[in-house]
Amino acid sequence: MAEAGRLLTEVMGEMERAVRVGATPRELDRIGHDGIVARGAKPAQLGYQGYPATICLSRNEVVVHGIPDDVPFQEGDVITVDFALIHRGFYADMARTFAVGRISDEAEHLVRTTEEAFWKGFAEAQPGKRLGDVSAAVQHHIEGQGLWVVREFVGHGIGTSFHEDPQVPNYGKAGRGPQLRPGMTFALEPMASLRAGNASFLKDGWTATMGRGNLAAQYENTIAITEAGPRLLTGIAPAAVSGAA
Repeated sequence: MAEAGRLLTEVMGEMERAVRVGATPRELDRIGHDGIVARGAKPAQLGYQGYPATICLSRNEVVVHGIPDDVPFQEGDVITVDFALIHRGFYADMARTFAVGRISDEAEHLVRTTEEAFWKGFAEAQPGKRLGDVSAAVQHHIEGQGLWVVREFVGHGIGTSFHEDPQVPNYGKAGRGPQLRPGMTFALEPMASLRAGNASFLKDGWTATMGRGNLAAQYENTIAITEAGPRLLTGIAPAAVSGAA
């Protein structure tokens, strides 16, 4: 899984470098697909329950599962790339929200806070603690910054299947839920929006929006619980974060 995560992180970097005004979601999808295949892995989302693309590309108020199209990115857009791959029978999953050019102060606050919430939850993912400790840390940080925790979608266990138990909500009560044990692997994925609201699906059955003007962001990594603490399997931890082996 660590190797799968390393490969996925490399491909995400290729897509991030392609984010610019005038680029399109479908271009990023091609970069993702080609990058995964070139590394001897398989796209996990392509064809999953009928999904038609390699990546989910969610723009502005779309929180998850946006289907890549040919509409160019505009200055000020916030876009979320969420995708996964399969390497030697194991899955890795990650998501990032990127700015297209210069974005508004409130959008920047949203993106930054969502990432910070991930690291707050990650710090609580210690063996012997409860899953609720992780969820509560994410919720406390997002709400403490005046933002809304998206409740309709959650993180999940991951390993030899894309989605496994346990579910990993971004809200909850400390001290509740399954106990964290070495060997557990799951995708922790805080999702937030500027204002309170309920996600709703568009006619395509995939795209979930928080409502016009209600920007959304996501930050996801696959992590493992070890005897020494949480281990990051996708992405790169900031220097200030400890325990991210």
